[in-house]
Amino acid sequence: MVCGTLGLCSVALIARALDLQVIDHAFYQQQGDARFVREIPIATSRGMITDRNGEPLAISSPVESIWGNPKELLKAPARLPALARALGMPQDELASRLSQRAGKEFVYLKRRINPDEAARILALDIPGVSSQREYRRFYPQGEAVAHVLGFTNIDDRGQEGLELAFDDWLRGTPGAKRVIRDRRGQIVESVDLVRAAQPGRDLALSIDRRIQYLAHRELRNAINLTGASSGSAVVLDVATGEVLAMVNFPTFNPNAVGTSPRDAHRNRAVTDLMEPGSTMKPLTVAAGLEAGVITTTSLFNTSPGWIPNGKYRTTDTHNYGVLDTTGVIRKSSNVGASLIAKRLGDAQFDAFLRRFGYGHVTGSGFPGEAAGLFPNHQRWSGTSKQTISYGYGLNATPLQIATAYAALGNGGLLHQPSFVKGQHGTPKQVLDPVIANQVLHMMQTVTEPGGTATQAAILGYHVAGKTGTSRKASAGGYSRRYIGYFAGLVPVEKPRFAMVVAVNDPTKGSYYGGIVSGPVFRNVMEGALRMMDVSPDNLDAWLAAQAAAEAKRAKAAGHPVPVTAMADAGTTPAPAAGALQ
Repeated sequence: MVCGTLGLCSVALIARALDLQVIDHAFYQQQGDARFVREIPIATSRGMITDRNGEPLAISSPVESIWGNPKELLKAPARLPALARALGMPQDELASRLSQRAGKEFVYLKRRINPDEAARILALDIPGVSSQREYRRFYPQGEAVAHVLGFTNIDDRGQEGLELAFDDWLRGTPGAKRVIRDRRGQIVESVDLVRAAQPGRDLALSIDRRIQYLAHRELRNAINLTGASSGSAVVLDVATGEVLAMVNFPTFNPNAVGTSPRDAHRNRAVTDLMEPGSTMKPLTVAAGLEAGVITTTSLFNTSPGWIPNGKYRTTDTHNYGVLDTTGVIRKSSNVGASLIAKRLGDAQFDAFLRRFGYGHVTGSGFPGEAAGLFPNHQRWSGTSKQTISYGYGLNATPLQIATAYAALGNGGLLHQPSFVKGQHGTPKQVLDPVIANQVLHMMQTVTEPGGTATQAAILGYHVAGKTGTSRKASAGGYSRRYIGYFAGLVPVEKPRFAMVVAVNDPTKGSYYGGIVSGPVFRNVMEGALRMMDVSPDNLDAWLAAQAAAEAKRAKAAGHPVPVTAMADAGTTPAPAAGALQ
C-alpha cells in the first residue's frame, strides 16, 4: 500500500509537471513573463542640425535619467534621506512624489543628468532605483541662433523654431527590447530585440554660422548703443532666396530655456508686424514705371514740403523743391511718393504690391509666420493709397521686406525664402528686369553723398538701399516712438545679398533708420562679402582709399608723397603758373 501510494503520488507529480510544462506551458509562461519580463524603449538620438557648411548648430548628447519603483522605495523609508541628498531635492518633496504614485511601478526622479552623476546615485544601491539612457539637445552657438532653431522639451520633442517645423524629420524612431528584471527592478538579462532604434535624420540649413554671428553681434551693439527695446535682422541670398542669417533681440539661451522670459523666445523677424515706412518707396516707384505713368526722368514738385491727404497732410522733413524720380528715393520724399501713387489706380497699386509678397506669408514654412496686414483696395479709405505709397496703412514682417528687396536685386524674380540648404522653389517673375535694374540704381544714390544712408556705404562696393523711419501706432493715432529701418542690396552690379535691419524704439540719440540701422548693414555686409569672396564692383573708390592711406603713411614717416598717390587720393597739387589747365 505504501509503495502504491508513493507510485500514485509520483504519477500525479509527473502529470502535473506535464500539464505545467507542456499542456498549459503558454499560460504559465505568460504569467511568469508578466511578473519579470518587461519591454523597455531604446532611446534614439535626434538628428543633427548643421549650417550650410556642415558646422553643427544642434546636436544630441547621451544622458541618464534616474527613475524609481515607488512600491520598493516606500518599503525602505530609512534610505530616502540619502536618496534625496543625492538627487539634490528636499526629502519631503521626494516622499510626497513617491506617495502620490504609491500604486505605480515607475516614476522619474531626475531626468537628463550627466552619466557620472547618475553613476554616483546608483552606487548608493538603494532598492527600486534605476537609470535609463536618454538624449539631451545641445546648441553650440547658444543665443546667436536661438530664434531660428527654437528648442526641444524634456522629452526631446521640438517646441519652437525649426526644431518644431522639422520635428518628424529630426526625431527618429525609438527601439524596444525585452528584458528580465529582478524584484528590485534591476535588469538581469536581455531577452531579445523587439525593434531596432532608428536615429533621426540630419538637417542642413541655409544659415551661414559666420554671417549669423556677425549679424547677432552687430545688432546687439546697435540695441545697446541706441537703447532700443528690440530689433531684427535678416540676410537673404538674392539668387536663391535662402536665409543666410536671421537674428533678434532680446534673445535667449536655448541650452537653458527656463532662465529667460517667454517673450524673448519669439522670432520677431517672422512674427512681428511693423509698418514698413519708407522702405516701400522703391516699390512705389517701380509700380509707376511699370504702369508707364512716370519715367526715370519725371519731375515732381514737392514744394512747400507737404500736400493734403484728405483732412491730413503728407509732409517731408524738408522742402526738397523739384525732384526727379531718383531724387524721390534719394531724399526719401513722402510727397514725391504720394504724387506717383496718385497716378496709379487703386486696384493696380494693390495688385502690384501683392505680387511682391505683401499681405500673405512668404512660404518659408517657419512656425507662426505672420502674413502681415494689407487691406484689400476695396476697403481703402480716401487716404489709404497715399499713405501706403510711403509705408503706412499696412504691416509687414522684416522677412517679407527682405524677400521683396531680394526680388528687386534678382531682376524681378521672386523666390520663396527657405531655411533649408538647396531647397529652392520655382521663382516668379514679378517685375520686368529692366525696371528692376533702374530702381536698383536709383537706390544706389541713397548710400552716396546726398543720400539718407551714407553710413551704410561699403568701401569698394556699390550699395543699393533704402532707409525707413516709421512712427509707431498708438491709441488714436501715432506716438513719438519710432522704428528705424535699413533695407539694402550689395553689390549693385550683381546683387549677392539682401539685408533688412529693424531697430525698434531707439531712445538714445537719433532714431532715423540710416543712422541706427545703416551701420549694422554695413558692418555685417563687409564681413559677408569678404567671407564669400565677392569681388568689388567699385574698384576706383577702393584704389583711391588705398592711395590715400599710402600717402598718409608716407607723410607720417616724413617721406615724399608720390604725385600719383596724391592724384588718386584727390589731393593733386595746384598747377604752376602758366601751365595748361
